[in-house]
Amino acid sequence: MEVTKYAVDVILDPDTAHDELILSADGKQVRDSDSSQSRPDNPKRFDRVVSILGKQGFTSGRFYYEVQVSGKTAWVLGVARESINRKGGITLTPKNGYWTIQLRNGDEYEALADPSVLLSLKEKPERVGVFVDYEAGLVSFHDADRWNLIYSFRGVSFKEKIYPFFSPSLHDGGKNSCPLIITQISCPK
Repeated sequence: MEVTKYAVDVILDPDTAHDELILSADGKQVRDSDSSQSRPDNPKRFDRVVSILGKQGFTSGRFYYEVQVSGKTAWVLGVARESINRKGGITLTPKNGYWTIQLRNGDEYEALADPSVLLSLKEKPERVGVFVDYEAGLVSFHDADRWNLIYSFRGVSFKEKIYPFFSPSLHDGGKNSCPLIITQISCPK
């Protein structure tokens, strides 16, 4: 199935952004700053986990977006349901409403399932594509440059609105200072 035809234009939602996150003016890039941005607290904002959601949620159909992850040593990407807990410590698992994969320590990829699944990737992805089929209960992650499947969550029963989820992870003294960048979808070669 050609997932790029389901491409959506994802914009980051500043109302959900953790206080340390810096967003670009166009809402397409996010990075951790290691310092507070003095945002007003609200129920939608993540207060402990450096995360942000996309503005548009989905309750049906299929959608796809791509995120540039090059230059980063850690990140988390995926989707989350609207009713997720955004306050305090959060465990990113499907049981808690998160369907995500992560990079940590520069080269450890993991699907945050229950229990988590270590992923063995031949090559480090520069761009990760996230595809969701709401009715089929599918969330899949792809190396968008090589068109390789990274991981799929299957048999998911979505019962509410879901949103694109992003965490650029901590700045790590500059080692992880590159932003996550939501990219324009390019056609496969």
